Amino acid sequence: MNLIADSLLIAGALGAVLYCFILSRRLNRFNNLEKGVGGAVAVLSAQVDELSNALISARGAADESAKKLEDLTIRAEAARSKLDLMMASMHDLPDFSDDAGPLQTVKDTEDSRGDQSNIIFKRCTEKRPEDSL
Repeated sequence: MNLIADSLLIAGALGAVLYCFILSRRLNRFNNLEKGVGGAVAVLSAQVDELSNALISARGAADESAKKLEDLTIRAEAARSKLDLMMASMHDLPDFSDDAGPLQTVKDTEDSRGDQSNIIFKRCTEKRPEDSL
């Protein structure tokens, strides 16, 4: 009876040794840095670091672009106010002909009825400092 109990105990111990050996090999393959989950974890960790760096640089670029856009907006608002002022001052100018542009009286001549009138004009070509932006 003791002999049967001892042989069953030895068989159980050998089964446990075999189970531990197989489990050890599976865990080594699981944690392998090249093929297993350990490698996948290492690759994902490196990708997280790269994405963090990319996010930081993108945030910096976005902040810089926002600052440039704000500066351009301020300049555009200043230009708009100058244009509004110019448009308001255009109400004081004389009427223009369709094809000749801004005109200015040069000298008096006789028209077909013999009356003296101002009918010869020339283009205004002088630039004023308030015209430039």
